[in-house]
Amino acid sequence: MHPAFSILFFTTLAGTAQGLIVLVALAVLSGVAMAPGFLLMALGLAEVLLVAGLAASFLHLGRKMQAWRAVLMWRTSWMSREVIVLPAFIVLVAIWWLALRMGASAPWAKALPVLLLLGAVALWYCTAMIYACLRFIEEWAHPLTVVNFALIGLSSGLVLGCALAALLGEAPLLQAAGPWAMAATLAAWALRFAALCRNAGIKHKSTLQSATGIKSAQLVQKSMGMSAGAFNTREFFHGAKQATLKNVKTGFQVLAFALPALLLLWGVASQSVLPWVLAVIVQAPGLLAERWFFFAQAKHPQNLYYQTIS
Repeated sequence: MHPAFSILFFTTLAGTAQGLIVLVALAVLSGVAMAPGFLLMALGLAEVLLVAGLAASFLHLGRKMQAWRAVLMWRTSWMSREVIVLPAFIVLVAIWWLALRMGASAPWAKALPVLLLLGAVALWYCTAMIYACLRFIEEWAHPLTVVNFALIGLSSGLVLGCALAALLGEAPLLQAAGPWAMAATLAAWALRFAALCRNAGIKHKSTLQSATGIKSAQLVQKSMGMSAGAFNTREFFHGAKQATLKNVKTGFQVLAFALPALLLLWGVASQSVLPWVLAVIVQAPGLLAERWFFFAQAKHPQNLYYQTIS
């Protein structure tokens, strides 16, 4: 598939914001001491990331003024459900920020962390199911797609939250969340690696024979099926070489998981600020590379006819 950079930024930014919200919500529910200013800053940063991700997603739309129509198919479309859940999640974050700003202590304000935890899980599930429900793209049609979206977002959010806590001197939160950030990063790596191994061993149901209707056992394709490029050749194939895919696959595992895990180990052991900040800086491009590879590795069955050239 062709990775649209607007979608890469949207899923990466939104996932990190969800992970950050999960961190502060669990910290509040667990009674971890945090300065009010830190909580406001964390919620504000999460809101900025969510809005930036939403803005990036608009760049992928052909007719942006008709984006509201996406909600109409909520009964059958996971994308429509995501379009409903995301703005609701953004509004809930804003309400919690305002409630803290005004010092609200009403029962409804105390329920906001729980609602946001549920909202984060719902948003991860809706976003991931947009891809996991596509059975004809076998690299995506698996429960690991949902798990990886959630774990990678949780990892990046925890790393960002811990870096923010280290910078602002929130020692109790850093001590409580630091080991969990490292555990989430390692778990995300393990499950993403499991998905890579699964996808590498897929024997696709669609073949050149089934794509063309020619039953010959010895079938060799000599052309791409048309004399010039078209929507099919642009949107369903990335055009990158196998060497590029291999390098990106190695690179995102190093940048998104391996190096951050080592830096987090250093941070947990030393309680210094530098490793947490470095972990955020290193992980950010790795997350984008991981999401690019997620799309690029997926093989649309139509590429058997339009793309393969012997």
